[in-house]
Amino acid sequence: MYLETLRRYSVKSMLGEGISESEVTERGLAGDRARAVLDVATGKIASAKNPRLWRGLLAIEGAGALGDEELSELLGREVRLIDVPPEGAEFERSVPERVLAKGVDAEVPHTVGRLGGASPEGTFFDFAPIHLITTSAVERIGALSARGHVEALRYRPNLVVRTPGEGFPENDWVGRELHVGDEVVLEVIVATPRCAVPTLAHGPLRRDAEALRTVARHNRVQVFDMGPQPCAGVYARVLRPGRIKRGDQVRLGAPRRP
Repeated sequence: MYLETLRRYSVKSMLGEGISESEVTERGLAGDRARAVLDVATGKIASAKNPRLWRGLLAIEGAGALGDEELSELLGREVRLIDVPPEGAEFERSVPERVLAKGVDAEVPHTVGRLGGASPEGTFFDFAPIHLITTSAVERIGALSARGHVEALRYRPNLVVRTPGEGFPENDWVGRELHVGDEVVLEVIVATPRCAVPTLAHGPLRRDAEALRTVARHNRVQVFDMGPQPCAGVYARVLRPGRIKRGDQVRLGAPRRP
């Protein structure tokens, strides 16, 4: 196995960028989710997980330098770009099945989540600082979908790991260490439950409802006490920091002790 792709997203929910190498700390890849957009009216973090309000974020290059006024005009709401999350920061996650059924413009039920359940304080990660997916999973989803293809970047991974074989091998990595290159060690925590984001337009990529529907049909995984969830990829935390680059060998280590 080896590291095929490295991506960071400098502003939460905006478009990411491919990079050739990166320092990795307990806060993930250097510069990843360094900033976020704050909805002034609600005090919540803007997230494309609520596509009715925030799918426009996925049309904006996160590495750009837009000001608050320009962002507010583009998004149709008063927003501020922030680099420190407010205390108790929350975001909204529309029920993905209802988005599929009703469309991205419909007002559908949503849940409210807190940032960073498995991340250091002061970060903008939904849960953990590293999200990765395997090429086997991406290829399997594509083969099973009506389109016959799906783009890995729809799932917004930091790492895409080139793996042999078919299926969803990362499902079996939960609870194990993952060694990337000569230095970095990750702990795989849990499979990643998918929201409506993979179905949305990402820059020039058009909407693709099959990116979620296929996962919901073919890869439901137990996630904590939430029951079986449509999953693609896994979340991980950083056990040992260091530097990684594209092409680095990836090795699966022993299970972590309870």
